[in-house]
Amino acid sequence: MLNVVYFTLGRRGGSVLCKETGDLSPKKLCKVITCQFSTKSRRSKIYQDVNETIKDIQDGSKLLVGGFGLCGIPENLITALIQHPAKNLTVVSNNAGVDDFGLGLLLQKRKIKRMISSYVGENAEFERQYLSGELELELTPQGTLAERIRAGGAGVPAFFTPTAFGTLVHEGGAPIAYGGDGKVKIPSPAREARKFNGIDYIMEEAITGDFALVKAWKADPYGNLIFNKSARNFNPAMAKAAKITIAEVEEIVEVGDIKPDEVHLPGIFVDRIVKGEKYLKRIERLCVSKEEGDKEPVKKSAAALVREKIIRRAALEFKDGMYANLGIGMPMLASNYIPNDMEVLLQSENGILGLGPFPTPKNVDPDLINAGKETVTVVPGASYFGSDDSFAMIRGGHIDLTMLGAMEVSQFGDLANWMIPKKLVKGMGGAMDLVAAPGTKVVVCMEHTAKNGSPKILEKCNLPLTGKQCVDMIITEKGVFNIDRSQGLTLVEIAEGQTVEDVQKSTAAKFQVCPNLKTMPQI
Repeated sequence: MLNVVYFTLGRRGGSVLCKETGDLSPKKLCKVITCQFSTKSRRSKIYQDVNETIKDIQDGSKLLVGGFGLCGIPENLITALIQHPAKNLTVVSNNAGVDDFGLGLLLQKRKIKRMISSYVGENAEFERQYLSGELELELTPQGTLAERIRAGGAGVPAFFTPTAFGTLVHEGGAPIAYGGDGKVKIPSPAREARKFNGIDYIMEEAITGDFALVKAWKADPYGNLIFNKSARNFNPAMAKAAKITIAEVEEIVEVGDIKPDEVHLPGIFVDRIVKGEKYLKRIERLCVSKEEGDKEPVKKSAAALVREKIIRRAALEFKDGMYANLGIGMPMLASNYIPNDMEVLLQSENGILGLGPFPTPKNVDPDLINAGKETVTVVPGASYFGSDDSFAMIRGGHIDLTMLGAMEVSQFGDLANWMIPKKLVKGMGGAMDLVAAPGTKVVVCMEHTAKNGSPKILEKCNLPLTGKQCVDMIITEKGVFNIDRSQGLTLVEIAEGQTVEDVQKSTAAKFQVCPNLKTMPQI
């Protein structure tokens, strides 16, 4: 006589088939002769219709949306949401695409009530809705955003970070929503602060969501995912932090085609898979280098010559074997002047270590961009990773040097570079994390005065701070300042053709002059 008993295991299905001869007495049930796992009852995660995957999203749902700029965004899921009836959504995403693509399309349709992001960027409609009081915006430092999401997926309710201590993020009062009269209607709350080993930290709460909408390159029927190059960014962290994760992919392969050590995100974090119908993969900032032998001399403007003077001096801060992070704009250009016999690995917040030059036109890859959303290449030995790992490198003190721009710098190294209240809101991006990183030298590259001629080096910053006493060096077209946290500014180099009096007239802060004042060298 043969008795067969099935035991169902786990909330996602699967069963154990147990075979035992004889009657089913309790004692004999404990003696399992053979036991094998059956997967035939596993419910398929593959959906044929993208609309079916999002049908249970409701008004007021909280969505975690992967992507960085336009790279790695779930294009087809976003397009389906445009026709979906759900509105008053809270959307967690690093940014909101551009005016006419990505999450910008949901903003156009007025489907989003609140964004939780680190960067507004060049999305004019995003900025307009926020400043006019039509949209709530919780601006969060990029590394803090990544870690809040990672913590949510890991079941950690809160954590302490040095990022943003002494800023509006810490002290509270940053405008989440403006009223019709232009006054702050909803201010951000203050964060709890605490010291650990003599260092100041603030507490941040984890982020979870109702649904995660992510984009991957490949999936198998079990939900195992592979991401392509820098399109990984926020996608894995978002997938882990939601009740229901929906992944749109470019390709679905058979079980076993993705080897275990190739899996970027295990299927346990993925509930639904749909193959995207088409992908535009728009590029926000197409940047290319000219083909060999196709280089023509370019006549540079006066402004370009000023910037070149700054970045040529900034390039002298690179040292062989260094890991460096370069901010958007002028700082990134300094990489063009790294000597050929020097090895510097450039890190990008969106998940790259080992940035290379701009690609040639035929080698452009929309899945490979830098933190400025520019098309790039990578050098031999480069690596890709998620945004949470990227900021673990930064916050953990593994970056030797960071260069970034500024609107204002104070005489004791306070930095302001992310917003002008009621006028301009670009967001802090990863800057607050970078300047708070222990052991990282912070170099500001900027023009000495604003376009209207007003000084940018002040006794005290007037604009909301990016970081307190965080800047180590300022490089302008007029000279180089070192900053001591207690002694303040010291002019250590002066540009050719400038005098100390010239520098004093355009600087609204006291500074000392180094006894061995040198002429500012350039690489």
